[in-house]
Amino acid sequence: RLLEEYRSASPFPHIVIDDFLPREVIEEVLEEFPSPRDIEWQRFQSHTETKPASNAEPQMTPATRHLLQQFNSSAMCSFLEKLTGIDGLVPDPHFVGGGLHQIEPGGFLKVHADFNWHDRLHLYRRLNLLLYLNDSWSEDYGGHLELWDRKMERCAKRVLPTANRCVIFTTTSTSYHGHPTPLTCP
Repeated sequence: RLLEEYRSASPFPHIVIDDFLPREVIEEVLEEFPSPRDIEWQRFQSHTETKPASNAEPQMTPATRHLLQQFNSSAMCSFLEKLTGIDGLVPDPHFVGGGLHQIEPGGFLKVHADFNWHDRLHLYRRLNLLLYLNDSWSEDYGGHLELWDRKMERCAKRVLPTANRCVIFTTTSTSYHGHPTPLTCP
């Protein structure tokens, strides 16, 4: 029932779904989510981004690992195929470009288009799924996901990163997105 909304979304096919998972699932993942000091994060520190990230499954807590396994399941792939109209989706068990991402105060991610080719799987990357875990997030903190037009001239949509909000979008060379303004959260 959301296929047409997804396909016709501007500036590129996407959808924002609130209350994506049962609250108890989100609470369990939130309770276990590692702080910047808890695990060995890969640190991205450049003019285009400032953030820690991890796709190392052994470092993930049980609830998070289970959630990501469910996101890579046949049932989830079927849901995403029906939602997007893209048949033959294959999940990425290595979480390349995915996994856990955390933005600390002052962190940002400049507007960009993600890579389209997965070198390890030799497949095109077709979708992004972002699930936000920011409980009690204030508009004043910033961190809005910005979706930009294909010429990168203007932001067409802003999405507040509140807990249990899921954003799914088609990955192409012109699906420009990011949160270029540094976070002002405590």
